[in-house]
Amino acid sequence: MPVSAPLRALSVLVGLPVLLFALITWQVLADGPLVGVDERLSGALVHPDRFSELLSDLGNVQVAVPVLVVALAYVAWHGRATGVDLWWLPPLAGALAMVLVPALVAPLKEWTDRPGTPAVPPATGYYPSGHTATAVVAYGTAALLLLGRLRSPAVRRALVVLCAVLVLGTSYGLVRRGYHWPLDVVASWCLGVVLLTGVRLVDRRTPPGRTPRGVSRSTRRSSSGTPSSSNGPS
Repeated sequence: MPVSAPLRALSVLVGLPVLLFALITWQVLADGPLVGVDERLSGALVHPDRFSELLSDLGNVQVAVPVLVVALAYVAWHGRATGVDLWWLPPLAGALAMVLVPALVAPLKEWTDRPGTPAVPPATGYYPSGHTATAVVAYGTAALLLLGRLRSPAVRRALVVLCAVLVLGTSYGLVRRGYHWPLDVVASWCLGVVLLTGVRLVDRRTPPGRTPRGVSRSTRRSSSGTPSSSNGPS
């Protein structure tokens, strides 16, 4: 039986991050060649300063999670107001993804027992980066769920750019300050992509809201992106 295009895309979207995460984890455990490259790259990038520390703070639970909570509250309100039958499902998926971050990261830190960079006091348990995973899932989930509920293309683009800036800023700050090795950050990107894919799937499969009074089904289909004689392909 041929595999559908969406299923192939999903396999790639989840499979590649999983494979990359497995490769990095293996290298960290085995102290492989990638670890040597990682350490040399870190030595070239680390330059502790106040700005990098502020950027790394964007991955703090106290900063990222409140942003996510506000986004989830809006999505829940919007879904209920527009008559979505399972309006609570996307916010629940987003909250679950956030809960899974420490549930996955904490055991991995203990298992890999990776030491920190020379810029931090001697300790272990730095792989993967919890701050990076928190930023990816919190800001990424907020952006994913809000995108489908914003009509202005300019606002949607701005939201995507803002999400990317927050995640990349956090990642850069963590490496620049020396709080994490680069591979710690990349591994958390991989984890985050997998969790965000789950949120996206739940959101896409949630039934849409009721058609507002006075709006025909054909008009609603056209506004949701179905080709019509007036607007063409979305």
